[in-house]
Amino acid sequence: MSTSSVPRGTRLPREERRAQLLEAAQTVFVEYGYHAAGMDEIADRAGVSKPVLYQHFPGKLDLYLALLDAACDQVIDAVAQALRSTSDNEERVVATMKAYLAFVSENGGAYRLVFESDLGQEDQVEERVRNVEMVSAKAVSDLVAGDTGLSEVEAGLIATGVVGMAQTAARWWLRQGSQIPLEQAARILADTAWRGIRGFPVVEGAEEPR
Repeated sequence: MSTSSVPRGTRLPREERRAQLLEAAQTVFVEYGYHAAGMDEIADRAGVSKPVLYQHFPGKLDLYLALLDAACDQVIDAVAQALRSTSDNEERVVATMKAYLAFVSENGGAYRLVFESDLGQEDQVEERVRNVEMVSAKAVSDLVAGDTGLSEVEAGLIATGVVGMAQTAARWWLRQGSQIPLEQAARILADTAWRGIRGFPVVEGAEEPR
């Protein structure tokens, strides 16, 4: 049973109540955007009073940032796991594309908090989103530099392009109704990126990135 469907008035441990509030808040923020979302609506969706909501989150921005932090962590962890999943670089590209496609399609619209926020000009939001891009690109860049011997700047440029492609294409894929199956879409994107990356020969004896 979804935590947001807990009957009104039910007493929950603090962490369970927090999870319930976050689940309800994500639904409201995704549906309305930050500016149009109201704490009244979030409390109502969670089946609690506003005082209960404010006991856990002092304000709407605090609630939004808690959700954003969780979503950003999901992206970073998914990319890191994809890169660790195989030692075959071509398959790493496939896994990375799959990670972004899965994130936009399987997380209840959480991707909108990261990539399509109407609060993007808020410093605290912008900093978190920029960090996702930087950390993800750095993980890819380390692999590229380690295998090819390219400079940090050159590898960073390639990695940023791959990550940007994955983000943008995944969102477009979802808006088109995911007409191409996820696995197939990941292969198409990876093939496009890999044609460019493989042009840089692997350096013999290069250390495997940690």
